[in-house]
Formats: sequence, C-alpha cells, structure tokens
Amino acid sequence: MTEPSPHQQLDRMITGYWISQAIYAAAKFGIADHLNNGPQSVDDLADVTSTNVDALYRLLRALASVGIFAEGEHRQFCLTPLAEPLRSDVPGSKRALALMSGDEQFRAWAEIEYSIRTGEIAFDKVFGKPIFDYLGENPDKARIFDAAMVGIHGRESDVIAKAYDFSGVNVVADIGGGNGSQMMGLLHHHPSLNGIVFDLPHVIERARGQIEEAGLSDRCELVAGNFFESVPAGADVYLMRHIIHDWHEDKALGILRNCHTAMPDKGKLLVVESVIPPGNDPFGGKFLDLVMLLIPGGKERTEDEYRSLFAMAGFELTQVFPTETEVSVVEAVKK
Repeated sequence: MTEPSPHQQLDRMITGYWISQAIYAAAKFGIADHLNNGPQSVDDLADVTSTNVDALYRLLRALASVGIFAEGEHRQFCLTPLAEPLRSDVPGSKRALALMSGDEQFRAWAEIEYSIRTGEIAFDKVFGKPIFDYLGENPDKARIFDAAMVGIHGRESDVIAKAYDFSGVNVVADIGGGNGSQMMGLLHHHPSLNGIVFDLPHVIERARGQIEEAGLSDRCELVAGNFFESVPAGADVYLMRHIIHDWHEDKALGILRNCHTAMPDKGKLLVVESVIPPGNDPFGGKFLDLVMLLIPGGKERTEDEYRSLFAMAGFELTQVFPTETEVSVVEAVKK
C-alpha cells in the first residue's frame, strides 16, 4: 500500500472528530451493550435504541469501516475487538470516556480559538461555571466523569504501586482521591498500608460504597473537605494523581502549601502526572495539556516547572519515577 501523502495525512487529522463523534453516538445509544449476546440486525438495534433505522445503519456502517463493529449479511452488526471496550460491563470500559469526550468536552473544544486568544477557560465560557462546580450540580455527569477517569487512568494504580516503593509507609493520604479507585489499588497491593481518601463531600459519598464493597473500610478513612482550605493531617505520604495539573499556578500552590502544613517534617509528597519531555517526539501529555487549558484551566508541566513550583510551596523535588504508562511519580520532600 502506498504511504499516504502529507496532504492525505493532514486530511485524516483535520477530520478526526468525525470518528470520535461517531463513537460518541454509538456509546450514547449503548450499541456495544446491545450486541453483547451476538450479532443483531440494524432494524432490531434501531427498535431497542429508539433511533432512525436508516441513520443508525449509516452510523454503524461508517464505524465498521474503521474496525469498530463489523457488518455481516442482511445488515447485521457484531462486536469487534475495537468495539468491545465500548461495553459498559468490561474492565477498563471506554464508554464513559466516549460519552464525556463527545458531550461537554467536545463543546468546550469548539471554543479553542477563544482559549488560545485569551488564555481563558473554554468550558467556563460554554457552561457558565467551572467544571467541578458543574459536576457537583449534575450527579449523572459526575458518575460518567468518575467512570471515564477509571477508564483512562485505571491501570495506573498498578504501575504506580510497582514504580514507587511504599515499604515503610504507614499511612498514605490520597488528596483529591475521587471515587477511591487509586487508594483501593494501593491497599490491595500493599496489605500493611492504611489510607485516607480526601475529596469534596459529594465525591466522598460516591467513594464510600466502593470502599465498603472492596472490604477496605477498616484500612481507609474517608474525609470530606476542600483542599483549597486544608487537607487532613496524619499521613506519612501525601499523594495527588492528576490533581495539580487541573489548576493554574496560584491554586496549585495553595493545594501544595496546605499539604506542606498538614504533613510531618520530612514527609513525602507524590504527584502523579504526565511530565512533559523536551523535543518533538509524540507524547500524549502534550495534547492533555490542551485539555487542561480548555476544561479546568490547568496545565501539564516539565520536570523543571515542577521543581520550581514545589520550591515555592516549601518542597524539594528529589526524584522522578517513570512508570509503564505516560505518567510519572514525582517525589518531593518537605523542607
């Protein structure tokens, strides 16, 4: 096959949202879930999803052309390996990510020109409020957000546990711990470890059931609060995964300084983020950085930027631990 020309490659990049929005539509109507028990005709799928049969056929035919679903005889469709992760009931499901990306985030990306011109947050312009306020007011969207984060970052729990040595640590506090998935992974991996999950009250309520179901309530304390005001004391290590990147410098410093106040002398801080490398090589964090610009208003940072940020908050960056994924564990100690 002839290598595509630069013009053809650029065409595919420019129209890439055609595919992502088609995936969103398939996820919205739960097509992969409906195909879980085997092939179905488009007529049956249209009936069960209350969609227009001709429009649905055109959607599935297009997706099948890029390997998501496959069309057989008599306009029947079935799952493919690329379609399987769109099921709701599989580990690492990507359905929630498709729903979140195709809805609120897609609408924010439509305002990228506004953010690049002004440096302001596109999400706030579209929805009239910051994303975390929006999620607090929309529990259904918050549940999708939680599931999307697990789908994106779920496997990081294991690789973080492998990349960083938690031996000798008694209590780790997960600041902005979300639904508790990160803490559950750490506690399962380290039976002697105890944990604190700290987040906003409505987030802690979403985490409570998961911690209880995992049988970890006796080893994990759930604390509600606001990390811009304070964080709980009592931990040896303060962990933040994909928290600092959500915020611009002033707010990031506020969170870090609250951790500094709460932790003991020589306590350790672990920040899990995509540390931007130099050079032109592909790195997902460079586009995630644009997500941070458009959605919450934060940024991805280089190692030097973390070193400077930590120093302003009273920490010394000691080491960056790469993982099997694009994220690294950035370690700092309280000075």
